Amino acid sequence: MQTINIRYQLYLHWRKIGFFVLGLILIQMDAYAQARFNEISKAGQDEKLISYGFFLAAHTNYYQLKYSEAFLDPNSGVGTDIESIVPVYNPGFSLGFLAILRMHDQLNLMFTPKIGFYEFKTDINFYGNPASSNSEIAFTRRTETVLSEVTMVEFPLLFKYKAQRFNNSRMFFTAGGSAMFRTKAQDEADIDFIVTTGKDFTVDLGIGFDMYFRYFKFSPEIRFSHGLNNLYRPETTDARVRDVISELRRKSITLYLHFQ
Repeated sequence: MQTINIRYQLYLHWRKIGFFVLGLILIQMDAYAQARFNEISKAGQDEKLISYGFFLAAHTNYYQLKYSEAFLDPNSGVGTDIESIVPVYNPGFSLGFLAILRMHDQLNLMFTPKIGFYEFKTDINFYGNPASSNSEIAFTRRTETVLSEVTMVEFPLLFKYKAQRFNNSRMFFTAGGSAMFRTKAQDEADIDFIVTTGKDFTVDLGIGFDMYFRYFKFSPEIRFSHGLNNLYRPETTDARVRDVISELRRKSITLYLHFQ
């Protein structure tokens, strides 16, 4: 069985997360400074039972891959010419609308339908044939990169817990899930090198700030999503890697810019 090296994943992305947190702090400081000299903003429709808005988002995503037991067994004969299969983080973007139900001053229910544009990139490292050089045997390696473009229609439903408002800003946390459906038909997806199914469900956790300006409320948020379904479809995947993989699950980190 394989384990997930969380420290390694954080090491890869600590710079991105650090820059985002630094940006939030700078914006937050500016909002505090404005609040000291300006009146408390009423923007954002926080007192309404139902309010609306829109958002833009940028994400980085990849497939969490699990090798098959046969590939991990050196005596099985499966994937003998493959060294590794490495999913790579790849950027994308999405956009959508907000529909917010006020349950309490500090608790909202958010429905945020959106369209997401994804690219899933995977590096497949093959062993090369041994070549003779200066009476020594040298082993070569080649990498083949495969790319799958996917458009998803998504229906996230989240709870938003907000801290007490301080002047023109307040911190919040989000938690919930999303149903995702691919717009491309399965027959069309079956021609990809690594084939996946078109439906997924995710668990989502996020953190951000509400910042109140004169005419609108601006809410940056960073959200982490973990796919629950095994998306792998081995029966139509390329024969060279078909028996090497046992599971593929979607992972993404998304920066949302909400306007309300």
